[in-house]
Amino acid sequence: MVLVYAESPRGQFKKAAFEAVTFGKKLADQLGQSCAAVVLGNVQGDPGELGRYGASRVLQVANEQLNTLDSQAYAQVLAEVARQVGATVVILSHTSTGKTVAGRVAVRLNAGLVSGVSSVASVESNGALVVRKSVFSGKATAEYAIVSPVKVLSLMGNAIRPEAIGQPVAAEVLPVAVPALRVRVREVRTVEGRVPLPEAEIVVSAGRGMKDPSNWGIVEELADVLGATTACSRPVADSHWRPHHEHVGQTGIAIRPNLYIAIGISGAIQHLAGVNNSKVIVVINKDPEAPFFKAADYGVVGDLFEVVPRLTQAIRKFKAAQ
Repeated sequence: MVLVYAESPRGQFKKAAFEAVTFGKKLADQLGQSCAAVVLGNVQGDPGELGRYGASRVLQVANEQLNTLDSQAYAQVLAEVARQVGATVVILSHTSTGKTVAGRVAVRLNAGLVSGVSSVASVESNGALVVRKSVFSGKATAEYAIVSPVKVLSLMGNAIRPEAIGQPVAAEVLPVAVPALRVRVREVRTVEGRVPLPEAEIVVSAGRGMKDPSNWGIVEELADVLGATTACSRPVADSHWRPHHEHVGQTGIAIRPNLYIAIGISGAIQHLAGVNNSKVIVVINKDPEAPFFKAADYGVVGDLFEVVPRLTQAIRKFKAAQ
């Protein structure tokens, strides 16, 4: 069986959970097995809705202690669920939670682990599972063969599109013992109103070419028109022009949206490492020698303070005409 951990931060399923379940279903079909999704803690709505994305079973450990993340407790519970259902593959999302928990689960199951997987290359006759992931800061793709009896994978965001390929199922409550938590959460601060960067399909990002944080209104206006999430380069975050959760790059968040618009960003290698898996890259910069143009699918050489408002106006007119 393929077991998928469907994350539900603050009791709500996000896009990452649906991607992981869809990926799990497709892998299960390749293996000739079934796919089950596991939910930890309480969730809003019916967890059986995960069946729409391919899970033939939805398992829930409905213990309110699991409503907040404790990586050791999560790993112990997930490993026990995997043993109970006889899972040969365990899939997590490559989010901050998945990164924290995946290694601990692999150790408990004596399993091979590959993190940040983008696709499955093949299933070998000897039982090995060959998966692909980006390496060398996204400059190349490598294939890894996992030969252990149990395999653990974490799936990159936007690696697969969620698909409604099944029907809702009745959720099953599993009686799994939850260890005493060693983490106490005193306060949770979350950013609301936009799609999180790892899940965003359109990202509008800007750098020091904006000259001053007071100019950021034109970036946010473009993002609003496109329904995009905003991001920034590291120097901008370090200067406190924008919050650090918007920093994308090698030392920030690695993203792979369908469209990435870079405004006033030169394109240093550290920044490219976090965004060069984007399907389409558009660069707006007045310097025709900016390194980012070499990685761009489309480039606009011009003053961003003229180009961006015009682009926003053109998109707004286009949408109004539809």
